[in-house]
Amino acid sequence: MISVGELKKGITVELDGELFNVVDYTHTKMGRGGAVVRLKLRNLKSGYTVERTFPASEKFKRTYLERRKVQYLYREDDILHFMDVESYDQFPLSADQIGDDVNYLKENLVVDMLMHEDRPLGIELPITVDLEVVETEPGFKGDTATGGNKPAILETGLKVLVPLFVNTGDVVRVDTRTGEYIERVS
Repeated sequence: MISVGELKKGITVELDGELFNVVDYTHTKMGRGGAVVRLKLRNLKSGYTVERTFPASEKFKRTYLERRKVQYLYREDDILHFMDVESYDQFPLSADQIGDDVNYLKENLVVDMLMHEDRPLGIELPITVDLEVVETEPGFKGDTATGGNKPAILETGLKVLVPLFVNTGDVVRVDTRTGEYIERVS
């Protein structure tokens, strides 16, 4: 069992017979009442997100997931196909199971697949990914690294703010946790 104080983002718990991943966690102390915890949870089977409030004394059954290194192969409608890099087994996952992480997937990217009882539940991305800028306004002479930002669309369809010196065709590094630009790679 895991107490509310030990919860943090990324932990998997069992609630009402379903597996949930903690997406967001807020601890609130009421004036006269007891402390409560607001959790944003993502169902690992169906992919839907729910927000629930629990008293600070609540305990949850923690579930440990197996992680396998898999390579993203291709997307077919709303089904994304992955291959285990050791056994070459292939696993299809729906876009709902992956959620917003689909915006960071490009072909041949190696990620961790979360498995429970040999059933794929979702993926865990690396902290950063390198993606090519496919559309942005052109940079002009005199643009500096600290001079401001402009919107850019990356090869996966993800929209991020980049510095003015970044041009179409450049490869940029993006933080998968926040969705923010980190640096230009080339």
